[in-house]
Amino acid sequence: MRNVMKATTLESRFPLLSVEHGCIVSKDADITAAFEVELPEVYTVTAEEYEAIHAAWCKAIKVLPDYSVLHKQDWYVKERYRPDTGREGMGFLARSYEMHFNERPFLHHKCYLFLTKTTKERMRQQSNWNTLCRGHIVPKEMQDKETAVKFIEAVEQFARILNDSGHVRLRRLSDDELTGTEKETGIIGRYFALSPGHVDCLEDMEMTAREMRIGDNRLCLHTLSDTEDLPAAVATDSRYERLSTDRSDCRLSFAAPVGLLLPCNHIYNQYVLIGNSDEELRRFEKTARNMQSLSRYSRQNAINREWIEEYLNEAHSQGLKSVRAHFNVMAWSDDAEELKRIKNDVGSQLASMGCVPRHNTTDCPTLFWAGIPGNAADFPAEEAFHTFIGQAVCLFAGETNYKDSPSAFGIRMADRISGKPLHIDISDLPMKRGVTTNRNKFVLGPSGSGKSFFMNHLVRQYYEQGSHVVLVDTGNSYQGLCEMIHRKTKGRDGIYFTYTEEKPISFNPFYTDDGVFDVEKKDSIKTLLLTLWKSENEPATKTESAELGSAVNAYILKIQQDKNIVPSFNSFYEYMRDVYRKEMEERYIKVAKTDFNIDNFLTTLRQYYRGGRYDFLLNSTENIDLLHKRFVVFEIDSIKDNAELFPVVTIIIMEAFINKMRRLKGVRKQLIVEEAWL
Repeated sequence: MRNVMKATTLESRFPLLSVEHGCIVSKDADITAAFEVELPEVYTVTAEEYEAIHAAWCKAIKVLPDYSVLHKQDWYVKERYRPDTGREGMGFLARSYEMHFNERPFLHHKCYLFLTKTTKERMRQQSNWNTLCRGHIVPKEMQDKETAVKFIEAVEQFARILNDSGHVRLRRLSDDELTGTEKETGIIGRYFALSPGHVDCLEDMEMTAREMRIGDNRLCLHTLSDTEDLPAAVATDSRYERLSTDRSDCRLSFAAPVGLLLPCNHIYNQYVLIGNSDEELRRFEKTARNMQSLSRYSRQNAINREWIEEYLNEAHSQGLKSVRAHFNVMAWSDDAEELKRIKNDVGSQLASMGCVPRHNTTDCPTLFWAGIPGNAADFPAEEAFHTFIGQAVCLFAGETNYKDSPSAFGIRMADRISGKPLHIDISDLPMKRGVTTNRNKFVLGPSGSGKSFFMNHLVRQYYEQGSHVVLVDTGNSYQGLCEMIHRKTKGRDGIYFTYTEEKPISFNPFYTDDGVFDVEKKDSIKTLLLTLWKSENEPATKTESAELGSAVNAYILKIQQDKNIVPSFNSFYEYMRDVYRKEMEERYIKVAKTDFNIDNFLTTLRQYYRGGRYDFLLNSTENIDLLHKRFVVFEIDSIKDNAELFPVVTIIIMEAFINKMRRLKGVRKQLIVEEAWL
């Protein structure tokens, strides 16, 4: 059957003429500069920062010339997560983590900004004079080159103001990004396909009085085009109750309910139409006088006069610029039942902002046409309301979803809205941006909140990226991860120290793989021996410290020269008893027992020597040098109250980490203390 409906081609009605030097030129000679906008991430902006962003937008809009249109277009399109399992060095847990989120739906956000220079006549035209309904005549004003040059200068100043704010970044779109290439569709083509990605071919559009279709997708449009639809008051931001507490506020932009919080395919269009403010105010003065004259015939005229007078008083007293604004949410779906749910969701979100939801079934084709990138000058005048710049900017979407960090180093975390995995750098990137001055972290939360679960996730990924990890554990939180690494490396890594009656904790502070004993290593051994010898209330004298340091140095020289000596506390004790004591007795300058009592030293440390009560502690036969072990766990839950063992283990831990700090250059090191209560 032949189609009897009136049809035409997109080419015959297409409102754009060309793209030159990064600008879109319409067939009415309107000039549009296009930008991609980078907004701050959701849940990361404070109320003060929202005010700063708002001030930057207002300041930037004021530099635009008269008869300009600002069109901010936020795309929110459903996508599904595709796991990345091909990264080098991925282990079983990393691959399992990625596959767990396979096909996870999320809302992809892109924000574009179009600044259009048009004419006075074009800004006054209504929907019946849209380019869908007429031909094209180039206005005389747009033939002036000086007009175009001044507009481009204003655009550059506009972008500089926002970029200097530090919160919003603008990037000028190139010709290829606007029109597309053979391999990638431009944003103009993507708009006609309602797709954020590459489009193989465009689909038919159907525009009727009741609905609009693009291919299989049906569109529904909700508009804010009248002051009666607006809330009683607007603000730069609002409190998000779901993530706020009585002690802390989670802030979102005022328009967030129709942004990331609206879980459907939609475009949020924001228009600010800048005319001649003085002319607009003079017209309002005339209207107010007319209303005054007609007030005796209708009380409504008197009320309208009061509203106009209040608007004029605000404009003149505050020096505000009168503009017109319009906002609409354009949602779509290929399923009729889903579209009904989307209509309800959009209406509900608008109502949560204090707005009156208005489902516009009449102007959908016209507003869709005005939403074409570079065609904002085609916006119908009757769909905009008068306001000031500050109030209009309050209805801008002010945040985007979380993004992957640009750093190569980082961890995988989940998006707080959709659960989509993200690559997050919480170590290097904050330092580069000047947010922090170090990489220290403090994980705080009540019992059962997942602190150890998160730290297992973090240290496993840091380890897989080459970091050295030293963990002080209580409660065996990291035993499973350590055993997995131990099995994976076939015993070369994943060292787990713990105390049990069957297998007590054991070290050998005198052993190194390479036989190198630097100053820090010698000092740590000396400090360990002084801790074992002296009590807390009995500080070591300078002579005792110096003499013991000399003894450690002499013992190290001896074991380096004689490879038959097994480095351990046993051999050191025997060296002090049989060699060093005799050497002290033969000195020309005698050492009094009051200055350094070696007999007292040997007696006190006898319990750590062979056959003593703690002979296992410092005489490990496994000879593990922790310097090159990348994952080491000290489980101290069973000895944290032992006055004899706990200080020794603490010194061993610090010595192991300091040794890594001093000798391993260019390698990430982590010291993690579990249950670090002050």
